[in-house]
Amino acid sequence: MNFWKPGLLCAAVMMAMPVAAQEVLTIGVRSEASSLDPHWTQLSADVQVQEHIFEKLVALDSASQPIPGLAESWQPLDDTTWEFKLREGVQWHDGEAFNADDVVFTFDRLRGGISGAPASPAFQLEKGSKQWIKVDDYTVHITTDGPYPTVAEDLAMLPIVAEHVARGATESVDFNSGEAAIGTGPFLFEEYSPGNRVTVKKNPNWWGGEVEWDQVVFRPITQDASRLAALLNGDVDMIDYPPTIDLPQLQEDPDFTVSTIPSDRLIYLMPGYKHVERFITDNDGNVMVPNPMRDWRVRKALSLAVNRETIRDRVMGGASLPAKNIVPPGFFGYVDGLKADPYDPEQAQALLNEAGYGDGFRITLHGPNDRYINDARILEAVAQMWSRVGITTEVDAMPRNIFFSRLIRGDELSMPGFDVPEFSMSMTGWGTVAGEATYTVSGTLETYNAATGGGNGNFGRYSNPEIDARSVLAKRTIDPETRLAILQEAITIGMDDYAYIPIHFQVNNWAMKAGLEHQPRTNERTLATEVSRVD
Repeated sequence: MNFWKPGLLCAAVMMAMPVAAQEVLTIGVRSEASSLDPHWTQLSADVQVQEHIFEKLVALDSASQPIPGLAESWQPLDDTTWEFKLREGVQWHDGEAFNADDVVFTFDRLRGGISGAPASPAFQLEKGSKQWIKVDDYTVHITTDGPYPTVAEDLAMLPIVAEHVARGATESVDFNSGEAAIGTGPFLFEEYSPGNRVTVKKNPNWWGGEVEWDQVVFRPITQDASRLAALLNGDVDMIDYPPTIDLPQLQEDPDFTVSTIPSDRLIYLMPGYKHVERFITDNDGNVMVPNPMRDWRVRKALSLAVNRETIRDRVMGGASLPAKNIVPPGFFGYVDGLKADPYDPEQAQALLNEAGYGDGFRITLHGPNDRYINDARILEAVAQMWSRVGITTEVDAMPRNIFFSRLIRGDELSMPGFDVPEFSMSMTGWGTVAGEATYTVSGTLETYNAATGGGNGNFGRYSNPEIDARSVLAKRTIDPETRLAILQEAITIGMDDYAYIPIHFQVNNWAMKAGLEHQPRTNERTLATEVSRVD
């Protein structure tokens, strides 16, 4: 008697067939994603993971230039109206169709405020007083209160979420659980295990085409040496921020590959401008009135006391570009005549004498110890250099989540809707969005204004009406040549006044095992869609 049935036969054949191996990419990352809610923060560690799941109307290529994303095209209809044509046929990860309702909901969600969010990108909507309206299912009009040339660049900061999923969702919490982590991107949420990993899997229905990797795992490994060891031992396939001291050996080892690109991230020192700063005292520990940082000669002296070449060669392993510009070469707004200050401790001391601080004073330099390349070592190097010219400098380095919270609103005078930074001198970084300086001038040099989003990165609360006027004008000037001249004027004024003290632009590096090819990005983000196997 024949007991074989068709179903059993099929099962037996399937068991005998080899199962195709899953293509898994494991990436060791220096900084852990704190949230999968794409409106929660603007930190690169968060954004690079979120960008695998969520997309924006306007995407950025590897050189930070705007390219079509969920909007396949955009154009100004007049001086105050931009039309965005949305991509048709795009599906959310749960199969629902993407359309203009999701865009309108996203912008409404952002403008309504993300409860508890430490640094939401919502301010991009306030710039130009943007308003939005659905014209039809695949057309959205965005209006501004005057000519505003960088609407597309602003929207490159705003991930789109699904109305049918995110409406009523608890901020951050429901995204981290996966319940609301439904996007249109090349990968689907699989797991978020804080301190351990974030895992995403291939989206077989992605509008952008076939994705090479079945699964991508982001493993946070904060210590540089440990992250490198994980790569050498085969525990991960690639890492970001390989230790700069080990780059020559990795580049010469046939078992590994290094990808490199100049960064758009400026590392700089930001003085505090309050009349009295709690972390600046005289040599006896008494608070100084007025605050020495309010004198441009003191700020210039501190800049001249920094040996940027030594930091490049001995701290960064060559992986930095000493700077006085606030955007890197090749970006819109770069000023050819601004060169990094030379190391000149004698002139620095002369300026301090001229300003009445020949006997020096004491200052605490705050910064992160796990966010930027060699950040803690840079802090220590700067402290030693300043101490040599009579500014006794103490370093207080801390984990990035603590640092940024205190940097943005740590002072006891902070209140809802009005942030007061805590630190008197801090080291931080700023990445230029979409390859041009409008965002950087507005964010770091313009006077802080919570209502308009101006000065959202101006953590020292520097204020200069000459810069403010040019920043506002640049944001309303459509003609690129005219806008370029305005931006360059604003940058030159700010850097001549030493509004803050640029140190360098980072050079981004990634290391990976042989057999992988990677397209590096100026904005530091590691995207699995830009990693592929090679024969």
